[in-house]
Parts: sequence; C-alpha cells; structure tokens
Amino acid sequence: MSYLGEEIAKLGFGLMRLPKNGEEIDIEQTKQMVDMFLKAGFTYFDTAWAYEGSEEAIRKALVERYPRESFQLATKNAAWIGCKSKEDAIAQLETSLERTGAGYFDFYLLHNLGQSRTNVFDDFDLWSWGMEMKEEGKIKHLGFSAHTNAQELEEIIKAHPEAEFVQLQINYADWENPSIQSRKCYEVARKYDLPVIIMEPVKGGMLATPPEPVEKIFKDADAGASCASWALKYAADLEGVITVLSGMSSVEQMEDNISVMKDFEGVSKEEKDVLGRAAAAINEIPIIPCTSCDYCASVCPMEIGISGSFGAMNMLTLFGDMDKAKNHAKWFVDGQNKKRAVDCIKCGACEAACPQHIEIINELERVDGAGL
Repeated sequence: MSYLGEEIAKLGFGLMRLPKNGEEIDIEQTKQMVDMFLKAGFTYFDTAWAYEGSEEAIRKALVERYPRESFQLATKNAAWIGCKSKEDAIAQLETSLERTGAGYFDFYLLHNLGQSRTNVFDDFDLWSWGMEMKEEGKIKHLGFSAHTNAQELEEIIKAHPEAEFVQLQINYADWENPSIQSRKCYEVARKYDLPVIIMEPVKGGMLATPPEPVEKIFKDADAGASCASWALKYAADLEGVITVLSGMSSVEQMEDNISVMKDFEGVSKEEKDVLGRAAAAINEIPIIPCTSCDYCASVCPMEIGISGSFGAMNMLTLFGDMDKAKNHAKWFVDGQNKKRAVDCIKCGACEAACPQHIEIINELERVDGAGL
C-alpha cells in the first residue's frame, strides 16, 4: 500500500546546522550543498521558524535559484515560543512564507509536541487553523514533530486524526533507549498508518563519532565507511519512511551522505548484524535507567527537572560531549521551567515515587558535580 511521500528520495537536507562564516550562515557554501543535493536526485528540505537565519538562507540558496515544483520544502510552527495568543502563533506562518519566499510549504509541522508544549497548539486551535491553511493552499500537508514517549505520542495521534505524518527522533542508539523510546514511538506511528520523517538519525552528529567500542565494530566491518553512514542506513531501512533528515554542515558531509544514500536499496542481513552489535555495545554503557515517566517530578517540592537532567547526564556519559549535554539540559530542564540538580533538597519524595527504583538523590549529585 502506498503512503504519503513514498516517492520522495530518502535523504532529506535538514537546515538546522548550516555551515557558517563566524556567526553568519555561509550562503555560498550552502548554495554549493543545495546544488549537489538536487543534482544527486534528492529534493526534501527541512527548516523551521525557530532555526535562526535558516529560512532566509534557503530562500537565497534554493527558492530563488530553482523552480518551485522541483523540490519539497518543510517548515515548522513553534507556538510555545513567546506566543501569548493565537494571532501570535499563526503569524509564524506568514513570517516563514516571507522569509523563504516559497509561496507555500509542502509539509508544515506543529513543532516539538510533548509535555506542556502539546497543550499550546490545542489551546490556540492550531490544528483547525492548519486545515484552513491547507484549503487556502498555503500548505499541502499538515503534521507534527515530537520529542515524547510512546504513550503521549499515541494520545496526540488519537486526538488529531487530521495529522498526515509525524517527525520522530530515530537512530540505533535511541532505538531501545528507555527515555527517548525510538522503537516504541515508531511502532505507534505505524500502528495508525502515519508515515514517518526521521530526524536526528546521527543524533546531532554524535553517532558520527560514537563511543570507541561502537566505532571499532563499524571499522572492522567496513574500514572505508564513515560511522555516520551506518546511522543513516539504519534509519532509511525502516518501512513507511518519507525521508531521513541529515543536518549537514559542510560540503564534505554532503558528499559522504550522498555517497551512502544515492543508490540506497536497503540494509543487508550482514549489515543488520553489524548494526545490532553496535546498538548492543551502546546499551552496555551504564547510563541512568530513567524512562522519563516524570512521576518523580510530580512530587518534587523544588520542581527539579529530573528526567531532563538525567538525559543530559546520559548524553555526557555516552558521547563525552559537554556542549550537547548542556544544550539538552537547557531545552529539557530550563525550557520546561524546571530547576537544576543543584537545587535538590534531598527530601527523598522522588525516590519513593520512582518505578525504576533509581537512587535519584545520588544521581542528581552526580549531575551537579558534572556541571549540569
């Protein structure tokens, strides 16, 4: 059975991490990357209202240089950022249209649903508004992106059958991660026949330089293949996928991704075995077994962002990248209006509520000691 976006080539150009000259996006290098991407037969570009400078950059690098029907352009509405009214929220679409000059968006996403962010889109009735924008021709397809657990994802899908697709974080490192729940979320989407756009297949670049045991597995299997290429193939091999977004930041990354995906026909049995061993090696690294159920947060008198703190600590443990760990804490602790681990008063209420029996007080001390 065919599905929305089945005909789209399975490598998408994510525009969140475009190349830069100092603080400014490098438009000339972006043009070169766009040219390479289209020449190789790929057509899907993904930006967002919240990606600073990205929408303007893609106007200059793509929209002003190629026929509009020759590519698909997606952008996103982040109503939870600074919007006090429905009017504030819907103004984001007009801003995106102005910035890109695209005339319409092939795919329009309600951006980053999950936790309190989900309610903002409902409170402003943006789903109904999105359907009106479809009728007006300003968008072709309406869907959403989500960083959430499988249970909450299913609740969103059931509440909004008008969603035509969903964008999810999927990669081999997160497939069985109890917090991110890539596999479970993917299975929920397929249960409701929603096609999937995959984001973070290389986990923000971290799987391009994975932990040493994982890198050894890949290099022993194919010394000439990049670690990032294995991650892309893993994601692209899943059924019901519209495209796999790669946030490429250089011509070299574009070349590598094109070489992997240009003639991609699936993952062989031998390659699946390699990827399985790599995932197992990731899972052997001891991390905090938090599932982000947030039962602990519901009883914390200090409103500590416990699950967000643990997610940041796990990222640091797995990949040794302090900058990305701090960014995770910024989004999933500060961004949820929660307090940091340093504010824990060690009352123990969280530990009594935790179904995973995590020694939360000790783990929060570790988080604080790590500078998160």
